[in-house]
Amino acid sequence: MWRVEPQGGPYMSGRERTQITGQVTSLLRALPVSARLYSLCAQTDPGEVAARMIQGVDMDAYPHWAEVAKARLDLLDGMEMHQRTLWLAVPLSSTGWRAELSATFGAALSELSAVLGMRPAAVAAEEVVGYLQQARQIAGELAAFAELRAARPAEIVWMHQHAVHRGLEEPLLTEASQHEGFGGRLMHGELCSPSYADLGQVRLHEGGRQTPDESGTARARTRKGKRSRASVLKRAWLEVESAAGIGYQAHLALAEMPRAVKEEDADILAQLEILPWPIDVTVDLSLVPAEKVSAEVSKRKRELLDQVDQHSAQHAMGLPDEMHDAAEDLDEEGAKAAASQLEVEVKSTTVLTVWAPTPSECQERARMLQKRMGGANYRVIVPMGAQADLFAMGLPAGGRTPKAREFTQHQLSGDFAMNGALLGNGFGDPTGQMIGISLDSGTVQPVLWDIADAPRQDASASVGVAGDLGGGKSMLLKIVASGIVDRGGRIIVIDRTPRREWAQFAQEAAPGRCQVVDAARAEASIDPLRLYTRGTAIRYARSYLSLQLGVGPMTAQGAVLKRAVTAAADSPTPCMAQVLVALEEMAVGEGPYARDAAAMAALLQVVCDEPLAAAVFDPELPVLTLADSRCDAVVVTTAGLTLPPREAVLNPELLRLQPTEALIGRAMLYLVAALARETAFEVDRFCQVIVDECYWLTTSAEGSELVHEVVSDGRKHNAGIGLGAHDVRELGSDLIRGLLAYLVIARTTDRTLAGHALAALGLPRDDEALLEKVMTLSPMGDTDRAGEMLGRDARRQVGHFKVLIPEVARIQSGIFTTPGDADTAARSGARRTGLAKPPVSRRQPVAAGAE
Repeated sequence: MWRVEPQGGPYMSGRERTQITGQVTSLLRALPVSARLYSLCAQTDPGEVAARMIQGVDMDAYPHWAEVAKARLDLLDGMEMHQRTLWLAVPLSSTGWRAELSATFGAALSELSAVLGMRPAAVAAEEVVGYLQQARQIAGELAAFAELRAARPAEIVWMHQHAVHRGLEEPLLTEASQHEGFGGRLMHGELCSPSYADLGQVRLHEGGRQTPDESGTARARTRKGKRSRASVLKRAWLEVESAAGIGYQAHLALAEMPRAVKEEDADILAQLEILPWPIDVTVDLSLVPAEKVSAEVSKRKRELLDQVDQHSAQHAMGLPDEMHDAAEDLDEEGAKAAASQLEVEVKSTTVLTVWAPTPSECQERARMLQKRMGGANYRVIVPMGAQADLFAMGLPAGGRTPKAREFTQHQLSGDFAMNGALLGNGFGDPTGQMIGISLDSGTVQPVLWDIADAPRQDASASVGVAGDLGGGKSMLLKIVASGIVDRGGRIIVIDRTPRREWAQFAQEAAPGRCQVVDAARAEASIDPLRLYTRGTAIRYARSYLSLQLGVGPMTAQGAVLKRAVTAAADSPTPCMAQVLVALEEMAVGEGPYARDAAAMAALLQVVCDEPLAAAVFDPELPVLTLADSRCDAVVVTTAGLTLPPREAVLNPELLRLQPTEALIGRAMLYLVAALARETAFEVDRFCQVIVDECYWLTTSAEGSELVHEVVSDGRKHNAGIGLGAHDVRELGSDLIRGLLAYLVIARTTDRTLAGHALAALGLPRDDEALLEKVMTLSPMGDTDRAGEMLGRDARRQVGHFKVLIPEVARIQSGIFTTPGDADTAARSGARRTGLAKPPVSRRQPVAAGAE
């Protein structure tokens, strides 16, 4: 038995879907003659989520994170949560005729011993070794097509416990996965196993016992006045009683499948995830080789011809459509089987299990599942008298009874692979801060991000968020920032909002741990020639002046500028004021070189005369430093610095006509970003630079290069960048967007921009359903859906999720930017973070039309 890593997800391109279908098809063809798939929903405890949030964090050193984790624990308390897990079991065949004969007699003796109370026969060491070798061989053959891990003994025990405790509080899979017990070992040539008596006893009773809450009264009066019990045929559930209590389960068998279905809608088993309660799936597989498939098809064709002859002899009318469809199906199946000798026919028996703490709720869930599946032409039934047998099929190594064989479905390997049995929904990281909940699941599934851990996993720690005004971009970036700070990291924020919203948020969320610097007041110098060593100083000074003067680096003026900057850097007192001096000295004389120097000196003098530029050109100001290790959050505000409009930034001719203060503000912001980059790369702990409304940085060649450097090299320096934009293209070039580990799309109501956003996530930009999803995220005025976003995580998994603000006063008090009374906004936001009921996924299954 192996635990299988799920593949893909609900948002896949056609290429990815084809690739995964091909891998599952190859996996099926590599299996022995029989196997069994288990898709089990492991119960998730709120304490488990809190433990994942604090993992790796020194809670004594960072008590603020304990406050956030406690708030999340309280939020999730009482919610029905689960994690879907996939398991593959393969029965091993006996090695040699002696072993086969011994196994046959051993099984018979074991049955007799159980009846007579005798001790079961011991298993010899040779038999164990033979089975282990066979298991390794099979695992090696399957590893090429799926990520497998041998199931631990405690995990197999958990599968038994999970089956018994459905509808009750069950043991946690997380604990079983870390447990080293329950395993046998070889001693004195025999297999010795520990006692499993502590698993307890279980009583199975189909239909259970009549209770008053099932029908309103324990007995109902008939018309003649007599009392009678409700019909047992209406009590379609299995009562499972154990020491933990009584749970109610309903096992449904897949009795009929549609003849044909669209490929994108064929993943019916994966679509079960969006229902508002968990569902276990057990699929028993029998695999028939291609040569036997061809023989079977020929046999069925002959039988069909006989039926045609009989029908023609009895009816003058033409053949019914069913016979034509059957003939087409047989022809297609025969052609596929003949096309490849590796093809196999998959005979599958699929059992769907729902459960609840009460029989009425369990039966209601079973009815809803039947209705949902029926809407997609999948017929599922609750077999009366076979509930215990189907329950046993869901146990590891549980046998398949003759009653279950009547529900066998026939498909070729490629067709079965499209059912979605191995598809997953694993958006997010195993540990980290809880940013919200998944909307791709009907039950509550927390979404965790561990951005600071990404460099240790050889991944980028950069984040990009794009969407309309009011879509929640800044809110998400602030939640991420507060999590980084509270977990021991550091942030450097460039806040260019007139309201200084990031400064206010940092002072509220991290009181006593933040530093606010006003770059627009010229109280400290950001002169690159004074801040950095010679090589770095020359680079940033040239980039700044190229932006400020509109000079291309590979032009004649660019060559003059380079010479002037180098001279200033080599002067006795390196500073930007010396650049003007060097240009004036170069302007003495005749010729194009002197004229270019004179022109640039005149333009630079205009800049130097502006008070806004004093932070760059005043050599008397103290040098600004952001390296104070005592500050977890540093916010550099630039309120007062104006910027050119986006249209001017993208049009050089229009840019030259902008006011001087706008051009100065754009160039100074570049220097602030460069300072943030250098500081982030120097600190000895994780640091993230946050640039909201980043178009002013990414729309210039110099700014785009700076962002690219942080994104591509930040991993080596334990740093990353957080970018916010209205258009996903403002986050940078295609290369930069591709390197962002976390990319999130908020509400984007413009169809063209929504298409660009989907393409950035790696999804088809012309998919109508996805376009509609992006355009209707967090609808304006709908507070219940506030915070909905579509994102991609560091593992390139795409998910639909809802951002939840931590219910911590210091975080909520400064996070909102909606105009109006702050207290009202805070109260409204606090309501939006609540989970009165599990969210309903916006991804509707094919069967949604049934209701």
